[in-house]
Amino acid sequence: MVVAAVIGMGTYIISVSYDAFVPKERLNTAVRTLTAMLRETRSQAISRSLEFFVEYDLDGERYRRVTPFVLGGGRFKEGENEDTERAYGSWMQLPDGVALETVGVAGEVYGTGRVFARFDPRGAASDHQVVLKQPAYENYFTIEVMALTGTFKFHRDVFIREAPDEGDFQ
Repeated sequence: MVVAAVIGMGTYIISVSYDAFVPKERLNTAVRTLTAMLRETRSQAISRSLEFFVEYDLDGERYRRVTPFVLGGGRFKEGENEDTERAYGSWMQLPDGVALETVGVAGEVYGTGRVFARFDPRGAASDHQVVLKQPAYENYFTIEVMALTGTFKFHRDVFIREAPDEGDFQ
């Protein structure tokens, strides 16, 4: 009887620890996956010497790469090609229990709709912050893409950088 009680307590402790670990790992995985796609997009922009974008779909909890190419080959030309002809990357869906809270681009914060962030051939990017959340656990994580360098900063909470104003330059 004692052995059965000890086994039961051990099983309970392991299940509680596992339940506490899995949500954090889902958020960490979402952060790593999104960051890898952002790095790859920046790398593609630099190596091809072309402008690439990342599209965030806040309502669909997903994101994708937007290329400067058309389906079937060739460059996408604004005004000449229809948007439906553009070659897009596959949508990357966030894991269950993880959502896009907000995306801030150049001081403007978006909570719904679709938002685009730019990566240019010199390695720079649109100054933007992506806030991922786990509503059930009130966990937040922000990936900040630096404008001039296209590099990243990570924040274990909500972080939106305010756009500079005239007072910042006096």
